[in-house]
Amino acid sequence: MDIITLTTDFGMYDPYVGAMKGSILNINPRVTIVDICHTIEPQNIAQAAFILSTTYHYFPEGTIHVVVVDPEVGTERNAILLTTPSAFFLAPDNGVLSYIVEEATEVEAIALTNPHFWHFPVSATFHGRDIFAPVAAHLSLGTPPHEFGDLIPYIFNFPIPQPRIGEDGVLIGHILHIDHYGNLITDIKREDLLKGKLFIEVRGHIIDGLSQSYADGEELLAIIGSSERLEVSVKNSSAARFLRAKLGGEVKVGINKSSLKGR
Repeated sequence: MDIITLTTDFGMYDPYVGAMKGSILNINPRVTIVDICHTIEPQNIAQAAFILSTTYHYFPEGTIHVVVVDPEVGTERNAILLTTPSAFFLAPDNGVLSYIVEEATEVEAIALTNPHFWHFPVSATFHGRDIFAPVAAHLSLGTPPHEFGDLIPYIFNFPIPQPRIGEDGVLIGHILHIDHYGNLITDIKREDLLKGKLFIEVRGHIIDGLSQSYADGEELLAIIGSSERLEVSVKNSSAARFLRAKLGGEVKVGINKSSLKGR
């Protein structure tokens, strides 16, 4: 079964997602379309890249992932097809595939330069409907990747956020994503943490140790979430609202409470 996934910042109040699906189904009415997320913050390329990185592994081999978070739509930036051993990715060349490039053992990038596979007229503001969607549909029907355009040696990638070791051996990470529940998901992975008792500081608050579930603890808690990353949560509430936390904010982890300047 052919599968095409969609990740965009289009929201669900406008016709844009539906138009992309129609563009796909008009070419391949038997393809399965899966919505990953359409509530990426407008123009937030880093957020889209992270969301994609936490989901694409769970799809069957050969899945086609379309990502349209494209602040520079209509400019000279490339529209690209990235091929990996396990999947295909269609996206603007703006860094939204940075995690994919970092994780894949082998990649091949093609600039989508062959207009034979586009929908006309091509809108300067809606390449999702007129370029990415029809190319995805043709790809799902078995068109070889090289027919869509020219191989390119390089695509744009941004540095993937990584935690660092600060003063007194404190591990300093950052908030990568705030989910629907207000949980703060960080760039600190399970394997980054030292064994033993840990103290976690975020916005001046210190959390004593890791919890096993969201139901543990009295209020503020830290947990290893489903993405295998450190999360900060509030029992039955929103950590983002409670802490007034923002994307990019620091989260610190230490083995000594005295090394953290919290309250």
